[in-house]
Amino acid sequence: MMSESTIRKRNLIFFPLGTIGRDMLYCLVTNFLLTYILFTKSLTNAQLAAVTAIMVGARIFDALNDPIMGNIIERTRSRWGRFKPWLVIGILSTSVVVYTVFNTNLTGWKFIWLFGFFYFSYSITYTMHDISYWGMIPALTSDAHARDQYTSRAVLFAGIGSTIASVLIPILTMGSGALGGSTATAFGRVALIACILAPLFLCFTIFGVHEERQTERKEPAERIGIANIFKTLTRNDQLMWVALIFLIQQVGGSLVVSGMASTYIYLVHGYSGGLYSTFTTVGTVPTVVLMLFYPAISKKIGRKRLMKYMACLAVTGYAVMLVSGLLMPHGMVKFWFLVIGYAFSEFGQTCYCLILMVSILNTVEYNEMKFGQRDEAIITSLRPFITKMASAVVAVLVSASYMLFGVTGITNQISDLETKTSQGLLTESEKLNQIGQILQNVSPGQGHGLLLCITVLPCLLMLTAFLLYRRHYKLDEEEYDRLCRELEERRKQKKE
Repeated sequence: MMSESTIRKRNLIFFPLGTIGRDMLYCLVTNFLLTYILFTKSLTNAQLAAVTAIMVGARIFDALNDPIMGNIIERTRSRWGRFKPWLVIGILSTSVVVYTVFNTNLTGWKFIWLFGFFYFSYSITYTMHDISYWGMIPALTSDAHARDQYTSRAVLFAGIGSTIASVLIPILTMGSGALGGSTATAFGRVALIACILAPLFLCFTIFGVHEERQTERKEPAERIGIANIFKTLTRNDQLMWVALIFLIQQVGGSLVVSGMASTYIYLVHGYSGGLYSTFTTVGTVPTVVLMLFYPAISKKIGRKRLMKYMACLAVTGYAVMLVSGLLMPHGMVKFWFLVIGYAFSEFGQTCYCLILMVSILNTVEYNEMKFGQRDEAIITSLRPFITKMASAVVAVLVSASYMLFGVTGITNQISDLETKTSQGLLTESEKLNQIGQILQNVSPGQGHGLLLCITVLPCLLMLTAFLLYRRHYKLDEEEYDRLCRELEERRKQKKE
């Protein structure tokens, strides 16, 4: 029989390891799906609008799917617990649908129909394992510091998975390093690798993590209808405020990695996956330090004060990106200022994300105090739902920006060349030469427009999130500790 300290140490290793492959897969879909479509499928504005509408429609569907899935998990009773069966089902089915969409030769409206089927299927399957994964944290411990450790380590390893994907995918799919000589072929092979690694890494969590089931009811939870699910969510005022704040932050924090920054770099700085890999690598390395030391930092600096410091850091980063992009002459020095500015802004945004994730988890005890029910899976289902809703809003903003600045007129020419190369009609060197000529026609207005979208807009959204958090979120460290002490007294009285 393992001691409690041994179990915690084991969980702190195996729980975060499980998400590395999941986040590689998530990064592929979230950060590179639009890039894949833009540079391998020639789209009319109507077809691009249809892609955007499908994304938004799928996220509205998730408004029902996420809390329902949370309730299904809450009601699950098995020898493997509530969460692990859905981790297995979810990750395997997600891998199948992701592989399918990245390995098709369909074009035009036929591809749009396939994309619609894929995106709704992906919304269902990814939700299964995403809610299950993050929903495990409250079931692992009720200790606030331990939750900070689980959350920060899970986000750290999620960041490792995303960073590995963000670094390698551009190198392996764009420009002279594309696998198989073309972007379309390369994305298919990369998708296959990601779809194999995701289930393999999740085995660490499935087979290595031990759950704390003292607070888990033996009988199945009551079947809850959709109206009651949303009642559970909306009656918790602190949960609703932090959900709104998290949505605003996620939209701002996702704009850069949504595909808009890579498109900006390819059109302004050169059609080379190595450039975007450098951008993401240098930009995210400082966040690794943050993940490692966040639990120690959070013990010494209150969340609201820490957010103020991070706001100053991020604003400085966005200013560096904007000013260098608008005023400096074209060249590698300008590119490196863009990269350094992004590193500062991403550090601040990542810290915001960590703080808000912990803030959502801490409303579980608030819910138990007010209503006598923890509803862990239902409450934690809100986090992935918000992330998906944010990605839908970002998709609208990105597509609107591409249409406004005429980006598809350029990318369609590039996708035609990529298609001819994959069919053997062009050599790789001929393709790259012709793409270089196309990029010479990118206007300053197009480049500056994209730059504004990845600097000014996310900065304003981050500051809005900060002001709302300071004003409306009441569960600071002192109040949360008081809640936990009071709940512990209640439990003792019930046992007596």
